[in-house]
Amino acid sequence: MPRVLSNSAFRAARGFTLIEVLVVVVILAILAAVVVPKMMEHPGEARVVRAKADIQAIVTALNTYKLDNFSYPATEQGLEALVSKPAGAPEAPNWRKGGYLDGVPKDPWGRTYLYLQPGQHGDMDVYTLGSDGKTGGEGEAGDIGNWRN
Repeated sequence: MPRVLSNSAFRAARGFTLIEVLVVVVILAILAAVVVPKMMEHPGEARVVRAKADIQAIVTALNTYKLDNFSYPATEQGLEALVSKPAGAPEAPNWRKGGYLDGVPKDPWGRTYLYLQPGQHGDMDVYTLGSDGKTGGEGEAGDIGNWRN
């Protein structure tokens, strides 16, 4: 026998009214009007945060590479060793099929991240020269590396 819904159950099952949807859209528009300008005031800071996050992800991939292969890739092999096995690389006997990264990301200013092994600040250095592409600098133009996170 078919089930008959009561009037209140029918109202609950039918969905949202146009007024309810409009109220939600207006609330979202107000939030966007407040939040988006705040975010757009600091694009330089957002780029620095993204660079730090990218560097941390690369360092994590490098540490995993080292766990598998007992050493970091050489400077000459570069960060590409995290994406594809270096040709003739006997020092990467346990290189992980599929790699350690899907691809080497570009920094927020469109340049490749720099890699040194051994590094000047530790076992290895992963860094970007910031917005100006020059060593040194302050703020967005400053160097951002795994030793400064």
